[in-house]
Formats: sequence, structure tokens, C-alpha cells
Amino acid sequence: MREVRDKLYIIMVGLPARGKSTVAAKLREGLKKEYIKVRIFNNGDLRRKLLCDNSSKPDFYNPDNKNNVELREKIALTNINNARKYLQGEGQVAILDATNVSIKRRRKIQEMLTDSPILFVECINTDQEILKASITKKTEQPEFDRLDFQEAFDSFQKRISYYEHIAQPLKEEKNYYVLDSLNNKILGEKISDNIFCSVQIRDLLVSEWVKNLFLVRHGESYFNLENRIGGNPELTPNGWAQAEALARHFQHTNIPYIYTSTKKRTVQTAQPISRIQKNSQALELKEFNEINAGECECMSYEEIRQNRPQVFYARIKDKYNYIYPEGEGYITLKKRVDRGLKKAIYLSGNATYIMIIGHQAVNRMILAHFLYRRKEDVPYIYTPKDRYFHIVSTQSKKLFELKRY
Repeated sequence: MREVRDKLYIIMVGLPARGKSTVAAKLREGLKKEYIKVRIFNNGDLRRKLLCDNSSKPDFYNPDNKNNVELREKIALTNINNARKYLQGEGQVAILDATNVSIKRRRKIQEMLTDSPILFVECINTDQEILKASITKKTEQPEFDRLDFQEAFDSFQKRISYYEHIAQPLKEEKNYYVLDSLNNKILGEKISDNIFCSVQIRDLLVSEWVKNLFLVRHGESYFNLENRIGGNPELTPNGWAQAEALARHFQHTNIPYIYTSTKKRTVQTAQPISRIQKNSQALELKEFNEINAGECECMSYEEIRQNRPQVFYARIKDKYNYIYPEGEGYITLKKRVDRGLKKAIYLSGNATYIMIIGHQAVNRMILAHFLYRRKEDVPYIYTPKDRYFHIVSTQSKKLFELKRY
């Protein structure tokens, strides 16, 4: 059959919990901005619709279970046919969102979809900590409602092991990208055909997307009153009032993911807004902990000036590169804050809104990430307590605004 050059099948590939659905959703949204007619055909959604919770047990994915293999094959063929019908009509890009890790499945797809070019996109994530967090999020799906957390976690891990047993890397396929889905980095590629909207697709794959990030500094703490640094102080009554005001400001905005550090002042700031939100998770990430001042932890700046003048004046000369004795500096903070930001974005999936409640130095690093500020300017970025930063960073829109709450 003659290939149609202005149409395309995108076939997602990868083990469960590797970010395939997030990448598929980003491709759909980005291509729609280009006025391209695109639709996702998700095998998991179809499976849950047809089988309800009957497919939550790991044995459903056992490649040696003939009956269940036939059921899963039937679901896959249904979606393949649905995708073909869509492209034979007005559709331009059909995205098949499933694991598709076996050569046998991918060969079947290529045998059935001969009317338009096929592009495989494999998602890889080898970060075990983030993989564990991603599986934890998967256990909250309705299909695991009847299981406690550990049972659901073990069940999903067993499901992954069955897919690992049959998984084979992309190699013989004519067109593919292998994507590090955590770092938005293309690890391998082969393009043999003229792929429709290939430039847009490649850009979308490597783009870091944040639809709406609300970046907040924690409320006033007791250390703020004394101009002390670091430590783990609680909020003052005024700090609690700021947290309540923040909650009221966002009471009509559903924020499914709220990230804090592990410190009391950020966790407490999140409590009022998390309490009134529906289906919202408050997650503590150690990567967002405030800069560690080492030997100067819990000291005031005046105490540092008087008792550790060599520290005080050396830091003034080069605030970004200076590292506290036995502690950190902005220059060493950057790596872990960048990791925390990647983790938050990855775990949030395709959420429209997320919030990070952080500390002064941490928030400065996050702001610099999106603003591309000179590193020597980072320690001086303005981070007020009575306002928040609204950040949008997608392929088609860049927005940065400071708003009062």
C-alpha cells in the first residue's frame, strides 16, 4: 500500500513506569499546538475499561499464561486497528501507548500498519530511586484499591519482571528514538524514512515541560526573626498566617502535587493548602532542603561576622562559589536541586499544576534554572515570602511572573 507522507504512527516502547504516557501526552499536546490532528490509543486504558480490575494481578502479564496472553493480544490488536482507522480518516498522527517491548509485538505492528510511516519511541529510566517513586504512584490507581500498599507495590514489580523477561531493545526497526525520559535526552536514533513533523517531534522529546509551576518560599520561621541560617525551626504565628493565606489563594485551583523539603517550615507551610485540596499529594524531597551551612548552621550572620570573620568575608567576595566549612555552597547545591526538580517534574506526569514550597537558596537555584541567570547573580535573586512565582515552560509558551497571595 502507498505510504501517506503527511501521516504518522508513533509507537511508544518501554517497561512499565518509565514515563511513556507522559511523553505521549507531551507529543499530543505539542503537535496539537501545530494544528496537527493527533490522538493517543492507550492499551492500559482499554484494558481497564474492558476488564475492570481483573487485570491488576501480576499473573495477568505472565508470558507463559496462554489465556491472558491472548486477552492482551486482543486488546493490542483492537488499539492497532483503532489507530489505523483514525489515520485512514481525518487523523494525522496516531500514538500507540503501550509497552511494546517484544520484537514479536513490534513486528505485528509493522505488518498491520503499512499505510503510513512508523516511528518507535522507547522510554528508558534506570534511576532506581525515581523508579521506586514512580511505582509507588502507580499503586494509587483504582485497579489496586483492594490491596494494601506493599501488596500493590510487589504486584507492580512482578508485572515489570514479566515484561523484562520478553523485552528486547530497538534495533531492526527502520525509524526510532531511544529517550532518557528522566533527563529528556536522546540516547540513540535511526531514521530511514521521511518522517512527518520530525523536527517538532524531536524538539518535544528533548524539551523540559512545566505547564504551571507555583514556586513558593516557606512562611516566616523563628530563625527568620533572629536572622539565623539553616536548622529546622518551626513557623511563627505569622508564618502560619501566611500558610493559611496561601491556601485560601489557591483554594479553587486543583494542585495534585505539592513538593516540599524535609524541613518543618516547608512541610508546615504546605499543610493548610494540602488539607483543603482534593486528591492532592504533599511529597517531601530531600533535594529541596536548604543549603547546609556546615559549621555555621543555626548561627546568625552577625555571629558569623564576629566569630568566623574569615568565613563571613570570604563568602562576601564570591557568594556563589563559596562553600561553608563542612557544608555546602550555591555551586554544590545546584546538582541536588536540579535532581529534585527533575524528580518533581517526572513524578508529576502530565499534571497541569504543581507546587514547590522551598527555601531561599533552593528557590533561587530553581528560578535560575528557568531564567538562565548568570551564576554570580543567583545568590541575589529576590525571593519574597508574601508572593509566589508562576512559571510556564513548554515548547510554545514561556511565562514567568511574580504574584502576590
